[in-house]
Amino acid sequence: MNTVTYKNVHNLFKLNGVHLDKDELCIAAYYLIKEGDAFEKSIGDFLLDWFDNNPNIDLQSSGTTAEPKIIKTSKQSMVNSALATGDFFELSPGDKVLYCLPTRYIAGKMMLVRSFILGLEIDFVAPSSHPLAKNKTKYDFVAMVPLQAQNSLAGLKNVRKMIVGGAKMSKSLEKTLVKSKAEVYETYGMTETVSHIAAKKVGEEAFTLLPNVTISQNGDNCLIINASKISVEPIITNDLVEIINEKQFVFLGRIDNVVNSGGIKLIPEQIEAKLSAEINSRFFVGGISDSVLGEKLILVIEGEKPASDGVSFEMLDKYEKPKEVFYVSKFMETDNGKIKRKEILLSI
Repeated sequence: MNTVTYKNVHNLFKLNGVHLDKDELCIAAYYLIKEGDAFEKSIGDFLLDWFDNNPNIDLQSSGTTAEPKIIKTSKQSMVNSALATGDFFELSPGDKVLYCLPTRYIAGKMMLVRSFILGLEIDFVAPSSHPLAKNKTKYDFVAMVPLQAQNSLAGLKNVRKMIVGGAKMSKSLEKTLVKSKAEVYETYGMTETVSHIAAKKVGEEAFTLLPNVTISQNGDNCLIINASKISVEPIITNDLVEIINEKQFVFLGRIDNVVNSGGIKLIPEQIEAKLSAEINSRFFVGGISDSVLGEKLILVIEGEKPASDGVSFEMLDKYEKPKEVFYVSKFMETDNGKIKRKEILLSI
């Protein structure tokens, strides 16, 4: 069997309804750059970068937990990631997919790569918070961030499978998506893993690994990812996990978010899960400096402070209860909508 490389374009691939081979795609890219809107120019730029003779490509990290950085990645790793996604989600040549993400980050780039590697028929629309607003087309596969999914609930009747990633999904959105007719998955991944390496159906607790991925933990119980077809070296994450079996793990939280309050280690994400049914606005818990405890656990809620402070902590254990509640009118975010926890905590 011939190896699929980045120079391949599947003969069933279509872009906005038109069959295009590699040369025609490059011509289309020039037109997108010359005449397209800003989001179309970025698609054109990526296509020309992809089909040049350089076996590597530069990826921009999102900057969620550290300064954004450029990560040099082999195009073959991206091809291998696309093939693994196709296997896991049972995508077939001729399936129709919607592209509604910015091309700047890995999630957007990978939707394009999956399409010409797997032979999908891809339609693109401008990235917006309401990508299915005027849509009447039926799609087999769609990728969105949580805000887009929240605003597309009515349109999911025309979607067979959807993946949601890029930021943590709220419990209320998860509960709504469980009832959707679409098959919805939350994904786990990062720029370093060339998009997702695991996914779980909404409503389920454990992530399941994609093909050709194995996992372990370091001494801090953080996830180590071994995916030789994507990265030569093991990828050591800052994510605290519980490994269920060789194919599944539960995400607990990030080690750099852990609050050490009087010697008690608290995982904010675990506390947030318990509070999610209680608070309608965006929120998070974190630690600020305290002369007695070292760090003091606080709750930060987006919005104006209400007349009556009515957040109940009854569902929390003794040490999980925040010592103070702060209100911030608008959360600072990364470009792709993730809350900048550390910057907000430093401003309090």
